[in-house]
Amino acid sequence: MEESKKNIVWHEGKVSYEDRCDNLDQEGLVVWFTGLSGAGKSTVAVEVEKELIKLGKAVYRLDGDNVRHGLNSDLGFTAEDRNENIRRIAEVAALFKDAGLITLASFISPYQEIRNFARERAGEDNFIEVYVKADVDTCAERDPKGLYEKAKSGEIKNFTGISAPYEVPENAELIIDTTKLSVADSVKKVLGVIISD
Repeated sequence: MEESKKNIVWHEGKVSYEDRCDNLDQEGLVVWFTGLSGAGKSTVAVEVEKELIKLGKAVYRLDGDNVRHGLNSDLGFTAEDRNENIRRIAEVAALFKDAGLITLASFISPYQEIRNFARERAGEDNFIEVYVKADVDTCAERDPKGLYEKAKSGEIKNFTGISAPYEVPENAELIIDTTKLSVADSVKKVLGVIISD
């Protein structure tokens, strides 16, 4: 064990997870949206958040680009940095879940191992993985940020789907194919899984 970690002890409070959930009249939940850049993760999550707020739910959305502006601004896009990015987000999402919030996490999160870690941190019963599916060509056509062109020209290194791998989820609770479903239909499917839990 690192010398600096020997004296770190978890400090229990007087408010339990159950107390927080009772206070909010809901259980904490992490809904993890994964998929290629341009697949529609953020678009769907934004609409799901809006609908959950209308239903009176306490919800917060964590988005890949937003988090890289602050908490993870020190990280690049190597495989190691991508894993650290998702490790940190998994920890934040688990804390939000413990607070009793419904947390919508929209991250490419290309590797199965780190998505499994996120599931483990939130707890199997409090985690829904949503694979937002769209092929590379469709994502490149949408290309809301102009990233695919930059990746194809070599301007962006380690770009998922072009010069870095994406591991398709092995056990997603929900698959949304955004090449076939509208945003509204995608949102209905996600809400159906959240509200039924």
